[in-house]
Formats: sequence, structure tokens, C-alpha cells
Amino acid sequence: MTGHLSAAESLRAALRRGLTAAMKARRPDEVTALRTAIAAIDNAEAVAAPAAAPAATSAHIAGAQAGLGAAEAARRQLTGDELQAILRGQVAEYTREAGRYAGLGQAVAAERLRNQASLLSRYLS
Repeated sequence: MTGHLSAAESLRAALRRGLTAAMKARRPDEVTALRTAIAAIDNAEAVAAPAAAPAATSAHIAGAQAGLGAAEAARRQLTGDELQAILRGQVAEYTREAGRYAGLGQAVAAERLRNQASLLSRYLS
């Protein structure tokens, strides 16, 4: 390891630190926003499932894989720019939904979503 974090690793670490702090301070709206952002990043790192089912290697369970590493799949490595794009998408979604809630007369919910968008905006560079 080179001793310094990449932009992606740094952003991910900042999000996790923010989540820990929000949980300790019992700020549920911040916890929700940060968990959602981290989950969106985790989902983006997932590899696509194979189109064809692999041949079964177990006589007892259909489609089962056996052996060391059978259940492991390498995750995609996202760049800092890709993580920033995911966060921008989250901010845009919160802002869009806040507008919808405001239009429906749900001012409290709209304000909560705006606050969540503002929180995630702090992590954008």
C-alpha cells in the first residue's frame, strides 16, 4: 500500500465516518441519507450476474457451486469521479422528491429531503 488513499477510498471513508458520527449523535435523517448513499455505491460496485446459470456441481442442491471461492465475486473498483456522480445522483433525487412532496403540501417531508440533499452535497468536491 502506498500510504495514501485514492479519491474513491477517501470519499468512502468520509461517508462512513459521517455515518458513525450521525449514529452516535442520534440524527436519523443524516443516518438515512448516508446509509442510502453508501448502499448506492455498494450496488454500483456489484458485478452483473452471469446470463447463463453455471452447471451444478453438487448432487444435492441444484445450481450449487462447490470449492474454495465458489461464492465470491470480485467487485468493481469505482473511481472518485464515479463515486461523485453517484452522490450527485442521490442529491438530485432527494431534491426532485422534495419538490414533489412540497407540491403535495407535505412541507415537513420536503424539508427533511432537502436537508438530506444538503448533507450529501457536503461530500461533493
